[in-house]
Amino acid sequence: MGPPVTADRADVPVREGVHRKPIHLAAHFPGVNHNTVWSDPAARSQVEFDSFVHLARAAERAKFDFFFLAEGLRLREHLGRIHDLDVVGRPDTFTVLAALAAVTDRIGLAGTINTTFNEPFDVARQFGTLDHLSGGRAAWNMVTSSDAFTGENFRRGGYLAHADRYHRADEFVTVARKFWDGWGDRDVVHHGAQFDVRGTAPLPPSPQGHPVLLQAGDSGEGRDFAAAQADAIFTRHGSLESGRTFYADVKRRAADRGRNPDHLKVFPGAAAVVGDTPDEAQEKARDIRRRQVSPQTALNFLEQVWGRELQSFDPDGPLPDVDPVYDAPAVQGRVLHADPREIVATYRARAEAGGLSIRELVIELNTRPQFVGTAQQVADEIDTYIQADAADGFILVPHLTPTGLDEFIDGVVPLLQERGAFRTEYAGTTLRDHLGLPVPGTASGAQRAG
Repeated sequence: MGPPVTADRADVPVREGVHRKPIHLAAHFPGVNHNTVWSDPAARSQVEFDSFVHLARAAERAKFDFFFLAEGLRLREHLGRIHDLDVVGRPDTFTVLAALAAVTDRIGLAGTINTTFNEPFDVARQFGTLDHLSGGRAAWNMVTSSDAFTGENFRRGGYLAHADRYHRADEFVTVARKFWDGWGDRDVVHHGAQFDVRGTAPLPPSPQGHPVLLQAGDSGEGRDFAAAQADAIFTRHGSLESGRTFYADVKRRAADRGRNPDHLKVFPGAAAVVGDTPDEAQEKARDIRRRQVSPQTALNFLEQVWGRELQSFDPDGPLPDVDPVYDAPAVQGRVLHADPREIVATYRARAEAGGLSIRELVIELNTRPQFVGTAQQVADEIDTYIQADAADGFILVPHLTPTGLDEFIDGVVPLLQERGAFRTEYAGTTLRDHLGLPVPGTASGAQRAG
């Protein structure tokens, strides 16, 4: 992504007074991704339980809405070797969240589970169980996969085309809902293109009816899927202008399906870098970005697109002057979302326009939208985004495991609370309470397409 996100209150209408919206915040466990600075001496384990506990409890102390886990279903391979970011492994989502349910009281517990390689009954029972164990705090981030490499881990193998995976996902969630809503004397019956089910619900409704449904998707298909099925949607849109456009679009899609747009929350992912002065914060942000993208990481990133080994090139020099290889991807387990030829042409044009080296280009491409400044500046920016209808909340992604949000929690959250923009105590016990969402099956939550 680009430079730090900024907002000018004079340029956009901002909600004020009784029309102000509450801010929602979530904590993303850094996990195995390029945002994590592994080399920092303060970095701790990605898989030990204490790391998960630290971030979850810190977020709960700050009254965040939920704690969020991403997931991958197969370790990535880079030029035939396990990808550097996957060398610590990937623990099971349900196991981690169930354990966290025992050491937290109010914060929501959200996990990513794939609809392409699982079955609706299994997922409905697992999330239903987590919802009961946590007292109504579970959330499911519904994702799809079109990756044949990942599919090799499963009995069916193979993969689904991009459009087909959303058809399966929509039907998958429809069947899962039937298991959640079918307790009692009703059979669960579904006959569709993807699933043919006749059974019974394994669990009664949880205190929040059933788990909150989350979805990450900026594509048209992803937005439609969220508008039909999700309670919240994640996005990478970082600027105020693009955020407002995305926000208006998905809210409209929800309304077109007969839903209350307020019941589809919009959560961009973002990082926050806090300093005692603006200059200090900017310098910290620059340092973090350079540590996130080491010289080796920069070359590895380009190899994913070029499809070939590039270690002989200088990461502080120009882009490779060799042609990409299109029939032998360098990385297995990562999907390019455009033709490599188009990506390479875009990279070359961007590097030439900015006079960027390989490493400088990769830093620009991989920098997550950021709030950078003093605690007061960061609080002002976040509040502006919410009140300008560019978001309903933010999923904060720290660069350090597991303490990367401590400065934000200790410095920014109290300022948001002082201005009445963020809760000082949880008003309810379930995740739906935190997010202001209706319980499924009630008069306010019954109408939904799909």
